[in-house]
Formats: sequence, structure tokens, C-alpha cells
Amino acid sequence: MDKTILPLHVTDLAFSAGGTNLIDGISFALEAGPRTIVLGPNGAGKSLLLRLCHGLIAPSSGEVTWAGANESRGGSDPARRQAMVFQRPVMLRRSVSANVEYALGLRGVSKNARQAQIDEVLSRTGLQRFARTPARVLSFGEQQKLALARAWALNPQVLFLDEPTASLDPAGTRAVEQIIAAIQSGGTKIIMTTHDLGQARRLGDEILFLHQGKLIEKTEAQSFFERPASNLGQAFLNGDLLW
Repeated sequence: MDKTILPLHVTDLAFSAGGTNLIDGISFALEAGPRTIVLGPNGAGKSLLLRLCHGLIAPSSGEVTWAGANESRGGSDPARRQAMVFQRPVMLRRSVSANVEYALGLRGVSKNARQAQIDEVLSRTGLQRFARTPARVLSFGEQQKLALARAWALNPQVLFLDEPTASLDPAGTRAVEQIIAAIQSGGTKIIMTTHDLGQARRLGDEILFLHQGKLIEKTEAQSFFERPASNLGQAFLNGDLLW
């Protein structure tokens, strides 16, 4: 893998819409390695934070900086070394295999090299038997696996996941979590939102806890779940913090 684009530095990040501060002066740094889980009640700004970090939208103020991405010193282009999977993935009107191939083509992978990468990610996500199937006829769970396969094929250094199991049953959730673990084991940094505290306990190494657009806590997952440093964090774990 190329020189890492990490760490990610977020400095005084803010985003406003309609006169409302949706992200309000957030600062933190994320290193390579630990799986980062973004928690908070509905409306806390979790999904918006991921989109800002991924560069899908521009902040109203503040900065998102990939400290390792200094191309003049041999660093990587951060836009080409990260990927994102959404809660409701968009499937192209083509086969499962062609969905992955399209992503590889956009990334500039040669045609001769694409098939081996397609076969590998479809096999590792359990989708090989659907290779010629139109992606839009797959079940929602299989579509989410395809979205992960499509991102995995790009060999990202950082993978943003926005509630990837929100609409899945327990079996589908387990399958997706296994894929996420496999991607992480290959060296990809996982930054993920979830509303599922059980999932956060299973997958999280560190927690970013948001409330009303503010970063309340950044801490190791075990510390957050056992001894949250804030009253808001404790209220959230107790199920008392709804908005």
C-alpha cells in the first residue's frame, strides 16, 4: 500500500445550513489502526461529519487535513485513497460484477487487472454466485455486501461507513460485520457511524461521541462504555438522551 494519508486532522470544523449550526467547532485527530465508531443520538451530526471528512461537502469553516498526504514528498492523493459506503447504497443498472468493474475503471485500474480484483472481492464477500446477476434485483443485504465489495476493490486506506447495517436483520448484520473486520485486517482504517450500541461494543476501538453537532468525547471504546467522561455520554448509554 502507498504511503498512508493518515493521520486525519479535523480542526474547528463547522457546517451551517439555514442559520443552524449542524457541526459546531469540532476538532480531533485519527490515527491509522483503531476502528473509530461515531456515536450519538439522531440529529447529532454523525453522517454529516463523515461526509465532511470524506470531502463530499465543504465545511462552512475549519479544516479537514490528511497529514500524510504530501504528494511533493511522495505522499498519496487523499481523494484516491479513501472510500465511503452509505446506509442505502446506490446500485448501478448493470451486473454485480460490472458494478465493481465500473468503480475500478474510475480509479484507473487497467482492464487486464480488473477481473482478478473483481473475483477476489466477490469471493470474499460471498457474492461470486451473483456475478452476472443485475445488482438491483439483489436483496438489500446483498446490495450492502456489494457496496462493501465495490469499496474494498479500491484498496482504500480509509473506509467511511455510514450506518451500514441499519436496515439488516441479525444474520445480515453479522455478515457485514465480518466483511468489515476482514477489510480492517488488511490495513484499512475504518471510520463508522452506528446507532447500535451492541455493534459499537463489538467493533469499536475508539469512540467519537457527538451531541447537537458538538464533539463531547473522544476516547477508547472500553472507557466510554464503562466510564463515560460526560453526563451526556452516560445519559446516551442509559437511553435517556434522545435528541
